[in-house]
Amino acid sequence: MEIKIQSIHFDTTEKLQAFITKKAEKLEKSYEDIQKVEVQLKVEKPATALNKTTSLTVTVPGNTLFVEKTCDTFEEGIDNCLDAMKVQLTKFKEKQRKH
Repeated sequence: MEIKIQSIHFDTTEKLQAFITKKAEKLEKSYEDIQKVEVQLKVEKPATALNKTTSLTVTVPGNTLFVEKTCDTFEEGIDNCLDAMKVQLTKFKEKQRKH
């Protein structure tokens, strides 16, 4: 599984990258065949609250799943995105079983 972290308009710290990598690796528990995880971090308007947008794109065989959340911190955004992605992966897995 390849994990790609992209930050727009700022540089991510090593601590944040390690946090994202550690959390993203846990997605494999929900679905084994994940090919690629792309995390995009963006600061909207630096002076406002809820200005950090985190989007998560997960590539699985035959499909691409996407989640986007806006929060006060990137850590919170990552947690929210991963929770939503786990739900999507579970639904995707269920659909595959039925076919």
